[in-house]
Amino acid sequence: MLSALYLADLIGVFVFAVSGAIAGRQKEMDLFGMFMLATVTCIGGGTLRSVLTGSTPPPVMTDPAYLIVSACATITSFFCQPLWAKWQRVVSLFDAIGLGIFVCIGVQVSQTIGLSWWACVGMGMVTATFGGVIRDLLRAEVPLIFRKEIYAIAALVGGMIYLILDHVQMPTTFNIITTTFFTATIRIIAIKLNLNLPSPTSKNDL
Repeated sequence: MLSALYLADLIGVFVFAVSGAIAGRQKEMDLFGMFMLATVTCIGGGTLRSVLTGSTPPPVMTDPAYLIVSACATITSFFCQPLWAKWQRVVSLFDAIGLGIFVCIGVQVSQTIGLSWWACVGMGMVTATFGGVIRDLLRAEVPLIFRKEIYAIAALVGGMIYLILDHVQMPTTFNIITTTFFTATIRIIAIKLNLNLPSPTSKNDL
């Protein structure tokens, strides 16, 4: 029977892979290019977390389910293009959901290897955001996490929420759903209201 954490991981892989595949299609990549972008998006953060914490080999190297889910997400994105075209913000929506799910995964995995609370939050942020960093770099764009958008902040807040819920011994499934909801909501509200972190407006401001 699948654990709640593993099921959440596969769901996160799917939604992040969809966001990566759609992002690849927007750059007019072929099916293989979409698959590669989908894969690095959905496993990049988790792989970096595994390397940083010494938990090697990373899950993608031992469990074929990740690549299978990524392939399914790519095919779905490829053949359902008219559906994605209707929703201009669909990449951001899937990205926000994946952000919330992967924060939970990163925090939980870090807890199991005995990291301090602040390191758990940091690894949650890394897990949730660095797949998107690789995706954007491959698209020749400045990654969201390095721009003024509220992205990493939403992941850090989500990590804190998960830790608090876990500390008061709420069920894991409840923690994942609640953390994902609030993390994704913060991200979506920031997009809707165009909320950004302050940044220099010109070179003269530096």
